[in-house]
Amino acid sequence: MTTALKSKSKWALLSVALSGLMLTACNSNNNAPAEGESAAPEAGGSEQTIRIATESSYKPLSYTDADGKLIGFEIDLIHALCDEMKAKCDISSQEWDGLIPGLQAKKFDAIIAGMSITPERLEKVDFTDPYLTNGLVLVAKKGDNISVDSDFSTIPVGAQRATIAAQYIEETHPKAKLNLYDTQENAYLDLASGRIRALFSDKVTAAYWLTSEEGKAFEQKGAEFKSDDTMGIAVRKGDALAGKFNTALATLKQSGKYDEISAPYFGTTSTAAAQAAAN
Repeated sequence: MTTALKSKSKWALLSVALSGLMLTACNSNNNAPAEGESAAPEAGGSEQTIRIATESSYKPLSYTDADGKLIGFEIDLIHALCDEMKAKCDISSQEWDGLIPGLQAKKFDAIIAGMSITPERLEKVDFTDPYLTNGLVLVAKKGDNISVDSDFSTIPVGAQRATIAAQYIEETHPKAKLNLYDTQENAYLDLASGRIRALFSDKVTAAYWLTSEEGKAFEQKGAEFKSDDTMGIAVRKGDALAGKFNTALATLKQSGKYDEISAPYFGTTSTAAAQAAAN
């Protein structure tokens, strides 16, 4: 579940390292909608306000600049989807652990925060069609003899809390010396400082971090795995908003707008290529 690219060489690295991508959504007014419904159009007009929650420590998808403004791939996609839907977009940053509870409590209408579509989450929310195909990787210091099969009961390892990466470690290495973090940024800070020796991470954020100044001394260990992980926009159960997002998402991809948005972040101008999970 977490800064901006600095040079053309970094775009090239991300293009090679990143998996396939697709798209995202928007936000709603202060009046809580009825159960299973998103916000209605504002009085006296046809424009709908859709309240979108994100988690702003997931570079390069959603994060903040020096002025505290939300930026990133997902943020650009949210605005494009809202334009296509002729809706007003109200985006707010939330804590990762509070995203689904906040959606269920009608604090916002949708979540776009690199959230993987899992059976457990589908019991609580509905998802749109996937907007991003992702995978997991293991990151550790260059020269460190570590792999996904290492004995992590003696090796401090990390992951972001309540993510696919954390679930993977807990299932495959139940005795792991596991450190869980509230944000992806904090996990990478501890990896860089040596508090942990390895980090299980989404490939999207790992590929970006490895091009940063802090990440230069680290590398991906072995091949990507769990590369069938897909992410979607989460809405409340039964909300027709999911269908509206799906229609807008399909239109953006067909028109080439999605490629236009993704190119600066991932160095590709081909939706088909972006979906093809280049290792």
